[in-house]
Amino acid sequence: MSDAGHCICVQVIVAVILGVKFGTDKQLSRSYSIVVVVVICLFVMAFGWSWGPLGWTVPSEIFPLETRSAGQSITVAVNLFFTFVIAQAFLSMLCAFKFGIFIFFAGWITVMTVFVYIFLPETKGVPIEEMVLLWRKHWFWKKVMPDMPLEDGWGEGDGGRADNKGH
Repeated sequence: MSDAGHCICVQVIVAVILGVKFGTDKQLSRSYSIVVVVVICLFVMAFGWSWGPLGWTVPSEIFPLETRSAGQSITVAVNLFFTFVIAQAFLSMLCAFKFGIFIFFAGWITVMTVFVYIFLPETKGVPIEEMVLLWRKHWFWKKVMPDMPLEDGWGEGDGGRADNKGH
């Protein structure tokens, strides 16, 4: 969570510097330009060790073995698509939002942080075979997870018995 806070803070710092200094003078001094570049580098660094890898590591941990390759393929396609969309839209958004673009992205980092904190269960130490059970235990996802027996004969769908035939 502290890395997400770091990402949010540096985005807001850049927005404030650009809003205050660039908004009045229409030109940044050399020293403020250096500060903006350093702060953006700090954002990239914080993003690289916090949010950046999550789009790759979380999906590789949460999909059950049966759907892992398909799920990971969809994840990669969606990730690359939205990277492309953001890269194409950034300059237009920068022209339209001006310094507000950094507040916009700080807002999205806040939304992502809250979403992960509330909706993503901790997967540390959970074997991939038991991932379905983790989702079935989560306060929110248990409402959406289908109640079905698992291959090994354990899980909520079969009453916990491998030989359950409706008895």
